[in-house]
Amino acid sequence: MSGHVSLIGAGPGDPELLTVRAVKRLAEADVVLYDALVDRRVLDLAHKARCVDVGKRCGKRQVAQAATERLLVRLARRGWKVVRLKGGDPFVFGRGGEEALTLSRAGISWDIVPGLSSALVAPALCGIPVTHRGLSASLLVTSGHDVDSARTILSSLIPLSTTVVILMARQNRAALAQILLSSGWPRQTPATVIQSASLPDQTQWLGTLFELQQPSEQLDLADSAASLLVIGKTVALSAQLLPYLSAQTELRASVG
Repeated sequence: MSGHVSLIGAGPGDPELLTVRAVKRLAEADVVLYDALVDRRVLDLAHKARCVDVGKRCGKRQVAQAATERLLVRLARRGWKVVRLKGGDPFVFGRGGEEALTLSRAGISWDIVPGLSSALVAPALCGIPVTHRGLSASLLVTSGHDVDSARTILSSLIPLSTTVVILMARQNRAALAQILLSSGWPRQTPATVIQSASLPDQTQWLGTLFELQQPSEQLDLADSAASLLVIGKTVALSAQLLPYLSAQTELRASVG
C-alpha cells in the first residue's frame, strides 16, 4: 500500500506564519524530510514523526537532490505519510517541481501545501511594499546564487522600472549590484539586505545600491544567516514604516 507525500512550504521561519494546512499535515506525518533553513519550532509541530535533515548549505555536508527524491519514493511505498518540508514555498527556488515530477512518475500520491515566500515576507516585515502606486508597478524575484544567470535577467531591466528581490544573494552581493550599476541604475537607488526574516534575530541593513558593494563586515552582515536583497524605489519607504511596525511588535510582546 502506497503512502502519501506532502510538499510543504514552511514559510520564512516564524511558526506563526505557517498555513493551517501545513500545521495539520505536520501533526499527521510519520516522517519529515526537512531543509537546513527550517526553524526547529516548526519541526516540533510534527509530534509523532521522525525528522530527517536533508538540507543543503554552502560549505557543509549536503544531501544530493537525487538521493532525497529516492528517499521520498521509498518512504511513501512503505505506506507512510511523508512531509517534505522546505523553507519558503516549495515551488519558489525550492526544487519542489523536481520532486513533484519524480513522485508522479513513480505513481506516488502527493499534494502541495504552499508557503509564504521570503521574497514577499522579508520586505513586508521591514516596511517595504514590493509594489506601490507611483513608485513600482512590478516585482522581479530571482536568485543570486549564479551570477551569470542573474546577469542575463538584471541587465535587461529598465533602470528603476521594478522592485528587484534577489534570494540567496549575500555572497554575490557586490557582483549583483555592479550588474545593475553597469546597466544604468543610479548609485543612490535605495537598497537593503534582510537577514533571518521573521525570526527573533532578524536584521536589516539599509543603504544604497552603490553601498551594497562594501565588504560584509562594513554592513554588519552575518555569514551564516539567510539573506536577501531588495533594490528599488519602494525600499525608501522602510525608514517611514518600520518604526511603526517595530512599535506594534513591542506592544504585542508586552500584552502577550
